Amino acid sequence: MQDITTFARILSISEEMLLRIDEHYSKTFGKVGVLEEIVRENREKIHDRLEKLEIINARAHIVEAMLLKKMRRDDQMLFEYFGSPLCDTEENCKGVIAEARAIANVGNGFFLKKEKAESLLRREPPKNILLFFGARNIDALLRRFNVFEVYSALRFVEDKDWLNHVFFKQIEHARPSDFEERKIEMHVLSKEWLGAAEKKFLKKKFHNISHLKELGIIFVIPLAVDAPGEMIRIFSLLLHYLHEISFYSRLFRLYAKHPDTFAENLVSALRGDVLENVFPKEEQFKKWMMIQRYLAKEDKNDPRLFVPHVNPEAIHWMRAQYDIARLGKREKTLDLEFWRDLDYIGDEFPDELGGKRFISFNLVDNAMTLVAEKRIVKYRYHHHEALWNRLFSMYTTFDIMEELLVKNFQRGFIEL
Repeated sequence: MQDITTFARILSISEEMLLRIDEHYSKTFGKVGVLEEIVRENREKIHDRLEKLEIINARAHIVEAMLLKKMRRDDQMLFEYFGSPLCDTEENCKGVIAEARAIANVGNGFFLKKEKAESLLRREPPKNILLFFGARNIDALLRRFNVFEVYSALRFVEDKDWLNHVFFKQIEHARPSDFEERKIEMHVLSKEWLGAAEKKFLKKKFHNISHLKELGIIFVIPLAVDAPGEMIRIFSLLLHYLHEISFYSRLFRLYAKHPDTFAENLVSALRGDVLENVFPKEEQFKKWMMIQRYLAKEDKNDPRLFVPHVNPEAIHWMRAQYDIARLGKREKTLDLEFWRDLDYIGDEFPDELGGKRFISFNLVDNAMTLVAEKRIVKYRYHHHEALWNRLFSMYTTFDIMEELLVKNFQRGFIEL
């Protein structure tokens, strides 16, 4: 099982760097034995889950197969709990959406006003959408669809360069007065949008949910739930986006207190800016980069993944997984409490070739792996980022870590 050397390898850093981090933060916060504590809890939680799965011979392929078997069963039970919804219409997905909203309980957010959103559409009309529906102008389109549905469609119908360099460039002139407090909108798009979504989404069903932070919108492309893992993926994504949008609203409210820099800070947050270069080695143990995207999806060898860092995305996923476990506690037949506090849990297990292979116990990694089972894709990056957050928060506490994230968001790193 895991030791300090293995722990460092899983974090993708040298043991020397890990020990340097521990020495610095143990002195700063008066916390002793943090590394040993994380290794111990990882060992104990894995032992507990292996017992629950009745695994005696903990070989990599057996552990992986049993976790996916558990995920497949949980996904089916959740599907049945919601009344076997296909989630391809607003009506048959309303139970899933309502449960996500209730259990996340994030409250209102701080979003672009509806009238302002409409004015941006009039200034820079989305030509592809207008052409697809044969609408002469935005007003004709808005008589057919509400503004939130049109904004949702921007993400998958319009050209990415036009979106970023023309349409969303208008946000650079936003003012705090353009924003208001209101609830987060969650909806399934009408099937009229499927033709427009075909190129980007029908070939990649696992990407049929997205969101817009500045408008407080979470939307579902109306594609039927028809594969193992998709129900739990949809539900967890809804929860994740609720927590993510709530987090960014917290930032927007903070930025609104400084009108002169509001637009600049808003745009930077929406872009997901990350510092381009890592700090010199002698500074890395006390300057933790803030990575607000999953860089591993873009390049698994990105050097920023191999230095000390924290990731707000992993916080939103942690909360989503906690919500799912709470649902399991309330509805015992679902047995979803199994996944509680496993977001940063994982280890290397002996494989069939005499080596070792890492297995993530993270709910999202396993759900995504199940959905992509036919493509033989293994996910582990959610665990990796969650483990970095866990390490940092063990020295500071979780609440202080989140406070430091918000306070230093524009700076791009935390120095202690």
